[in-house]
Amino acid sequence: MEYLKFDFNQILSTTMILFAIIDILGSIPIIIELRKKAGHIQSEKASVVATVLMVLFLFAGESLLSVIGVDVQSFAIAGSLVIFFIAMEMVLGINFFKEEAPETVSIVPLAFPLIAGAGTMTTLLSLKTEYHTQNILIGILLNMLFVYFVLKNTAKLEKLLGKSGLNVLRKAFGVILLAIAIKLFRSNAGL
Repeated sequence: MEYLKFDFNQILSTTMILFAIIDILGSIPIIIELRKKAGHIQSEKASVVATVLMVLFLFAGESLLSVIGVDVQSFAIAGSLVIFFIAMEMVLGINFFKEEAPETVSIVPLAFPLIAGAGTMTTLLSLKTEYHTQNILIGILLNMLFVYFVLKNTAKLEKLLGKSGLNVLRKAFGVILLAIAIKLFRSNAGL
């Protein structure tokens, strides 16, 4: 069965590419900030929703976007704008997102667009052209196990980093996130 060809090198490549794109370690200050706003993060819910979004997008991403009349570039630009505002919150210390229902933080902006965002989705579409689908699926699952571990341990990570460490990380990663948002916007807007 050619279509069930598991390849360790493909699994390793897709896992590492997705790990870099998802960048859950770089998102720790954002996750801690979201947890403070919401009171808690539903790690299981965020991980499951992000996994489902990625798997669905892997199989039906381009078709889904074309059905609703949205191209991949427009989708990426929309995601970049959400990431831009999250970054601005981190850098400037002001709130753009007023959460009426804190339990939704686990879905938006955490599961989407932070974990399973436009960058991740467009990466999945390009991985699909180079790698076997089952190897990409394993890469997704391995990443989501790590994401779940990080989400589950944000309180411990917060204690480890301390308040001043978190402030420095939040500002630094805010600037990095801002740069990622601008890069995502520029590359998809053709600027």
